[in-house]
Amino acid sequence: MENRFGRHDDGHDGVLPAHVAFGCQQRRQKKRSVADYFRPSSHSQIAFGELAGSNGLFGGKSIIDTDGFPFTAKQSALLERLTPQAQGGPAESFGSSKEENNKDGPSEQDPGKESGTGTPAQKQDKENFEKLEKEIKQKLSESKQFEKIKEQVSITRDKEGLRIEVIDKADFAMFSSGTSEMGGRAAALMTEVAKSLKPLPNKLAIRGHTDSMGFAPESMRNNWTLSTERADATRQLMQGAGISSNRFAKIEGVADTAPFVPNNPADPRNRRVSITVLNQ
Repeated sequence: MENRFGRHDDGHDGVLPAHVAFGCQQRRQKKRSVADYFRPSSHSQIAFGELAGSNGLFGGKSIIDTDGFPFTAKQSALLERLTPQAQGGPAESFGSSKEENNKDGPSEQDPGKESGTGTPAQKQDKENFEKLEKEIKQKLSESKQFEKIKEQVSITRDKEGLRIEVIDKADFAMFSSGTSEMGGRAAALMTEVAKSLKPLPNKLAIRGHTDSMGFAPESMRNNWTLSTERADATRQLMQGAGISSNRFAKIEGVADTAPFVPNNPADPRNRRVSITVLNQ
């Protein structure tokens, strides 16, 4: 006979067999165990209002804090097994920051990085170079003798120090063509530069440059010897103007290997003498 739920009556009059009743009891016990495992946070060791950072700005405890789990001891052991330190688990320094570790001063890896001071020698060079540049430019602008060549003097800072260059142009040359004989205006200019350099303690390096125009084969000369001779002629003039010989650290000629105008090796501006006031 079919009942109103569409099922056939099994003839047990609502009494379940023993094996069926036992199975139901086991299922109820499993459900109760699962429910206890996921018991609401009101059963945990801390109040619900303190979870998830709700107790003031960043002042509460996280909902995954081990104190917030039911059966805390078991959960803590479980977390320690699942997240060992070598795999991203909390280490002894967990929660500390670089700022906290370095609160007593900068680390040894970047000593003085934040101070921005530099050594006494570096500070002195900076002051002296600024003063020297200003003095040379003032001499050039105030003297009528240098009015037509003042634009041929370049003063720049590089990694070695302060570089002063006297650059040729179409209507001005420091030296007679193919020689190391310095012209009158160039000699007067270099004398004034030497006077400004004399009080400084820094060593000096002088480098001669040429253009790419070569010598006749029978002359037995080349741009290497010419550029070196011009660098040394500049040293001699500056030493004669009062600079001590032990101030000169390097005298060299590089021919046409470092052109001022790379796209035109024959350009007259490639002929020049560089005087570098070296860093201390």
